[in-house]
Amino acid sequence: MVMMARLMMTGAEAVQGGRLKVSAKAVTMSLTRILPCTRERGMSVKTGDWGYGLGLVEPPPSGDGQSEEIVTLTYALSGQVQHEDFAGHTGTISPGDVQWMNAGHGIMHAEMPVHRDASGNKLPDPVGLQLWVDLPKEAKKEPPSYQEYRSAALPTAKPNGEGDEEGFEVKVVVGESHGVESPIKLPKNGGMTFLDITLDAAGTVFQRLDPRYNAFIYTLEGTVVVGDSTPVDAPARAAFGSGTEAVEGEKIEPFHTLVLTQRGEAGVRISNAGGEKARLVLVAGEPLDQEVVQYGPFVMTSRNEIQQTLIDFQTGSNGFERAPGWRSKIGAHMT
Repeated sequence: MVMMARLMMTGAEAVQGGRLKVSAKAVTMSLTRILPCTRERGMSVKTGDWGYGLGLVEPPPSGDGQSEEIVTLTYALSGQVQHEDFAGHTGTISPGDVQWMNAGHGIMHAEMPVHRDASGNKLPDPVGLQLWVDLPKEAKKEPPSYQEYRSAALPTAKPNGEGDEEGFEVKVVVGESHGVESPIKLPKNGGMTFLDITLDAAGTVFQRLDPRYNAFIYTLEGTVVVGDSTPVDAPARAAFGSGTEAVEGEKIEPFHTLVLTQRGEAGVRISNAGGEKARLVLVAGEPLDQEVVQYGPFVMTSRNEIQQTLIDFQTGSNGFERAPGWRSKIGAHMT
């Protein structure tokens, strides 16, 4: 699969689209096309910026966005995010919830943070992770659809006393871990794994991965080491950047992205290298044997398809019949 990750973390920021702040903490040019990952970027959604807050919207100023032939996977870490589209679907996800939105042959939608509850009380600022997942070509003309699950409906895997694994909890958002499967249904020829992993102070876990898949880790809390090597402190370097390689056994702190190499291993071992809880996400996907051509939120397999999609959107046809004149209610404050 081809995935574009939007990591909603605070960092060096730039304004983009509908008053959206994009963080560069997890971004390097080499990560823009890791098959299966085609974009990785961060977004902060804090109150106090422009008064009301921020929304995940494009293009400005309507507050409405459009997508075609991809899936957006949105996973909330804290706070709440609302969603609405031109097909009438609405919803709100909270910490630990996931939304799998298959844009199919085309959809217009808006995503907005929720900063206050119905009584006006301040809520935690939204933080989360969003992946844009390319669909197999044969699945790109299906009608839009959703799979949404609350945190309690997503299963977890824990140590079973076998082997040398201990002190871990794996929330299976997509895919499988230790015999535990996510309820999210995947398209044919589009395998994927998305795991939210927590490690106790002495925790260690070995996660099996399909050898065909490409994979990356993004660290959220604590310090971890990847592999079986003895932990060592990170070497002196100005910063992680494009082409930077971690040394064997290097202790990795929060907000770093590690692209896993393919050496024929059955999976990857991840261990806590600090004295406090550690947390990370592990994402893996099946590369698709097809071209990836992107223009804004549209992801196709050729330039001709991009041009046709723009015509469809502008003329309200081939999946965009409900697009002309549609404006989201949750994005109305941004008009």
